[in-house]
Amino acid sequence: MPFRTRSAYLFLAPYLLVFATFWLWPIINSFLISFQNTRINPWKYSFQANWGRLFGDPAFYNALYNTLIILVIQVPVMIALATVMAVLLNSPLLKARPLFRFAFFAPVVVGEVAYAAVFRLMFSIDFGIVNKLIGSVGIAPVSWFDNANAAMALVIIAVTWRWAGYNAIIILAGLQSIPDDVYEAATLDRVSKVQQFFHITLPLLKPIILFCVVLSVIGTMQLFTEPFLITNRGGPGGGTETLGLLLYRQGFTSLNFGYASAIAYTIAALAIAISLFNLWVGREPK
Repeated sequence: MPFRTRSAYLFLAPYLLVFATFWLWPIINSFLISFQNTRINPWKYSFQANWGRLFGDPAFYNALYNTLIILVIQVPVMIALATVMAVLLNSPLLKARPLFRFAFFAPVVVGEVAYAAVFRLMFSIDFGIVNKLIGSVGIAPVSWFDNANAAMALVIIAVTWRWAGYNAIIILAGLQSIPDDVYEAATLDRVSKVQQFFHITLPLLKPIILFCVVLSVIGTMQLFTEPFLITNRGGPGGGTETLGLLLYRQGFTSLNFGYASAIAYTIAALAIAISLFNLWVGREPK
């Protein structure tokens, strides 16, 4: 091996050591733990204790159902909203564009506990501003935290509010990479702005939007913060419990590390499968 190559690996060695110790080994070890019964001492190999239980556990199917509901509804709505926001932020007619870009991105940097507390206050049935507003138009107040469907809607609203701006900034970067010549040529050909959006902007943004979809799928599959903090640990009655919350409950409340590891690898497998499906659907035709 040449000296320069050996020197490069020598400089990389501290990082590789930390990587192997705190990232690679925990992944391998958690996979091994998923095949052990961790409810007995000492732990013993038992496929049935975790993986066998997983496919017959009503709590797992409830969490999977809730996660997929959020995925199917929230992700398309958020990506569509983020695309519209990006187009508006890119408009030359908009004044103070840097200020608006920061405002849309700001929810990502807000502390999770703080924003969850604000959402709980806003959607309170007693003094929340949301119920005050819908009451002003003659609609009965909604018990957001006691009704499973309303709580699910609240989680979807919260996640969309937090991450739509983040995806809008990513899509905005893609928009700014599209040459102005394309739009100028379309304008000379008397193509309307709406037609330009659907026949020029969206096709050219396809790789960026696909990237945002994959990121959103991965994030949704491990969603934890909103159900835990806003709807009080997946309430009411498990109506908003997600796979991430079920993993936490099994691993850190019940201390059933083997079952939690099995759930973790199931989440990873589902996220990979759905992401690959999205990449396959969004692939460029040959």
